[in-house]
Amino acid sequence: MGSIMVAGGAGYIGSHCLWLLRQRGHDAFAFDNLAEGHCQAVLDADLVEGSLSDFDLVKRTLKERDVEAVFHFAASCYVGVSVTDPSSYYENNVATTLKLLDAMRAADVGTFIFSSTCATYGNPVQQYMDEQHPQWPINPYGWTKFMVERILSDYRAAYGMKYVCLRYFNAAGAHPEGIIGEHHDPETHLIPLVIHAAQGKRENIKVFGDDYDTPDGTCIRDYIHILDLSEAHILGLEHLNQGGESAAFNLGNGAGYSVMEVIKMVEKVVGKPINVEVVGRRAGDPARLVGNSACAQEVLGWKQNYGDLETIIETAWRWHEEHSEGF
Repeated sequence: MGSIMVAGGAGYIGSHCLWLLRQRGHDAFAFDNLAEGHCQAVLDADLVEGSLSDFDLVKRTLKERDVEAVFHFAASCYVGVSVTDPSSYYENNVATTLKLLDAMRAADVGTFIFSSTCATYGNPVQQYMDEQHPQWPINPYGWTKFMVERILSDYRAAYGMKYVCLRYFNAAGAHPEGIIGEHHDPETHLIPLVIHAAQGKRENIKVFGDDYDTPDGTCIRDYIHILDLSEAHILGLEHLNQGGESAAFNLGNGAGYSVMEVIKMVEKVVGKPINVEVVGRRAGDPARLVGNSACAQEVLGWKQNYGDLETIIETAWRWHEEHSEGF
């Protein structure tokens, strides 16, 4: 059995998946340009530092390390920046992924596990979004992921490349022992922002609208623990290795938690109140974004081991408390 290259393996999701792959006995290593990743996040795994747009380097790495599959997490992921600077997003998320796929073809590597997103769906037209939900992204970030999904379908038909796309909602939490966790700069995700407020790094946490058609008036989002996400990627690889069809799968908790529920749970976990400032709605924020993961459960045998909000926040809090400045 060959090795597994985790592209973006020094990033938040990639590093957790890299850790879990190695725990499961896989010969896995990270490939990362460290533009947004952290070399400390790979722990004691090998790190190949370089750009996925460097065709020769990627091809050579794939061959020399006898790679059998690539897990791809190396994408730009700030929705707002994708709107103000779409060129960089189409370059990094689409053009660079094409180069990676063609390097894989040149090195005879035919298995690809892709970190996709619920942003390919756009605005929800049903309460619980499944894989048949229409895909019509509302920002360049979502379009870049959608385009790669389309490319993978075409590469499957033309070149026989096998793939699994995992469309997940909000990745959250950290390694339960606090050895790796979430460190973005700037930070845009709700749970670490609320934790930063609890740590005194922020004066308050802004709630964008409390007049939505939800039980407490704040937006509901679907949060999923980072190790549950990582587990699904490994199950996707096993699915393909066992002859399963290439496909896309949703990953979410299936329930959703409101902004205020997240804030109150952080208050419970850390044992102190958090200053909240309610401001106006943000344009384009749906009231509810919740995924239906029945297909992943049925086909991949996926289940959540860290599914409840309290566990997610407890692991995130442990990481942020033990690494107050991140990596």
